[in-house]
Amino acid sequence: MLYLILGEDRPDALPARLAARPAHLERLRALQAEGRLLLAGPCPAIDSPDPGPAGFSGSLIVAEFASLAAAQNWAEADPYVAAGVYASVAVKPFKKVLP
Repeated sequence: MLYLILGEDRPDALPARLAARPAHLERLRALQAEGRLLLAGPCPAIDSPDPGPAGFSGSLIVAEFASLAAAQNWAEADPYVAAGVYASVAVKPFKKVLP
C-alpha cells in the first residue's frame, strides 16, 4: 500500500538539511530502484523553486510499504530525523486516484 510521509522542518533547519541531504537522497534512490517510490520532494519556504537562504518548510514522500508500521519505521530512520531537520513527521495511508 502507498503511504504519505510528511516531515515538517524545524526553524533554521537549512544547514542540517543540507548536511544530511546526500544520505537522505540515497535512501530515496533505494526506494526508487525497488520501484516503490511514487514521488518525493521538498516544500520551499517561499513561493520559488529555489528558495535560497529561506530554505524549506518540509518534505513530502509517497512510497509503497508493506504496512503502516513499516512506513513509520522507515520514516523514523531518515537521516533528516537523525540530524534534527524535522520538528515532526506524519505517516498516513495514501490512496492514489489521479493521474
